Amino acid sequence: MRVLAIDPGYERLGIAVVEKLPRQKEVLLYSTCIRTPKTLPHSARLLKIADEVRSVIEEFEPEGFAIETLFLAVNHKTVMPVAEARGAVLVEAARAGLSVYEYTPLQIKMAVSGYGKSEKEQVTEMVKKLIAIPSLTRLDDEYDAIAVGLTCLASERFGNK
Repeated sequence: MRVLAIDPGYERLGIAVVEKLPRQKEVLLYSTCIRTPKTLPHSARLLKIADEVRSVIEEFEPEGFAIETLFLAVNHKTVMPVAEARGAVLVEAARAGLSVYEYTPLQIKMAVSGYGKSEKEQVTEMVKKLIAIPSLTRLDDEYDAIAVGLTCLASERFGNK
């Protein structure tokens, strides 16, 4: 099973493609952080996100699409742009006919670290232990997207089509 996983964001959106083959360990095929410059108009930023996600879908042909649900924390002014970016990528998943799997931050932390209140650093360290990651510098958003993908591969039953 190959999954495109998203850590939603507006300025930075984490994206990863992870794969699990029968009787093998999960593999990271791709990860990046899509960045949208503040100098672009809002609609252009959303289009950039959607276009890049579509490009990854076309290149890697995932069978599933996993995304983190929104968590309303301290910064309420970023909620709308992040929600709109999330909507843009969900449209691309629907356009590609992908099954969508959504996970809360609690579910992701539980799946990756075994503890729902893990700190971000703990989740990142567990991701590094669970899947081989080439030694490139990665942003937190990428590790978060990888964690979303690992959660999907661990949580869903694939292959019963």
